[in-house]
Amino acid sequence: VVQPDGGAAGGRKGRQGFAVVGLPAAGRRGRRRGGAVAASPPTEEAAKLTEPLTKEDLVAYLASGCKPKENWRIGTEHEKFGFDVETLRPITYDQISAILNGLSERFEWDKIMEENHVIGLKQGKQNISLEPGGQFELSGAPLETLHQTCAEVNSHLYQVKAVGEELGVGFLGMGFQPKWALTDIPIMPKGRYEIMRNYMPKVGTLGLDMMFRTCTVQVNLDFSSEQDMIRKFRASLALQPIATAIFANSPFKEGKPNGFLSLRRCLLHSFQNLMCCSVVWSC
Repeated sequence: VVQPDGGAAGGRKGRQGFAVVGLPAAGRRGRRRGGAVAASPPTEEAAKLTEPLTKEDLVAYLASGCKPKENWRIGTEHEKFGFDVETLRPITYDQISAILNGLSERFEWDKIMEENHVIGLKQGKQNISLEPGGQFELSGAPLETLHQTCAEVNSHLYQVKAVGEELGVGFLGMGFQPKWALTDIPIMPKGRYEIMRNYMPKVGTLGLDMMFRTCTVQVNLDFSSEQDMIRKFRASLALQPIATAIFANSPFKEGKPNGFLSLRRCLLHSFQNLMCCSVVWSC
């Protein structure tokens, strides 16, 4: 996905509906552990007062992301399935909450709250968030090199495994949930996911599978101009079949071979009306 600010989700500034509540800067002396970030959707009144977006608004937003080459960065998003090591079942929200609280306490992440639920973590320009079915996602910081990205992901996996092992939780990096049916997947307590769950069946036959039973790794790139963005987008589209073939890892569905090396890629085809502007790098 080519983001106008070049960062992964965790590196975006000023996202609508997110407000930092009195948090000291990361790494500052005396930093309290287990801070909180409020994640609240815009109020109904605010939504009514908002003017409709125009084409010019969208063009201006993309153009605002243009940067000189020396300021280009790479942002990655890394998702994985959590499972109970004894039963192999998908982990529940209670288990996920315990992991998030453990990461916050041990590794000094600030909690992101929605009502009374912890739904993610924030540390500097990194975020840990939950996909609709509890998929665990690292939204990395904007970084200069692939080596830094590699170190960031390895650090994240170390932290997640350290906390998860104590709670009897393991993690699996695959493109599609290999064992469990859609009805077995827990729903995360995030308001927008309820809206999405009701909407997805209206735009395709497999939208709910995309929400609840898939994982991916994505890259976010900076650009210097509209022409540069177009070149990178076209190059990404051309490389996508190669990336799909190299990293295809979703051959199972509900405990059986599904007939594809990359079922996730097939799901994207059925989902193309919504996903036509996305570049997905793993399946």
